[in-house]
Amino acid sequence: MVVRKPLELQEGRRDTVINPLIIAEVLSKSTKSNDKDEKFTAYRTIESFEEYLLIDQYTIHVEQYYKTDNNKWIFSEYDDENATISLTSVKFEITVADIYDNVEFESEKWAAE
Repeated sequence: MVVRKPLELQEGRRDTVINPLIIAEVLSKSTKSNDKDEKFTAYRTIESFEEYLLIDQYTIHVEQYYKTDNNKWIFSEYDDENATISLTSVKFEITVADIYDNVEFESEKWAAE
């Protein structure tokens, strides 16, 4: 998560940020659908939220969503480890290979299940 200063927390909580700018999620088989649907829908109600990255942990695949206007989002996906992801909300670039550095994928059979 990337947050602009000052950090804002939900009243009465020390573990719930209410002003995220960017959220990145590492997808698992059990959370993939929830992260892509329910969570993204909820995150879009946050005024400060501008960018969402979904990172697959079973294969090289990153999805990027960034806000261009109210209720307008641009979607890009990256499957090439040589591709560079440029964040739009902050000045930052990273290669897909760097995101997956030192990740050892399970066998092809396991990834397909």
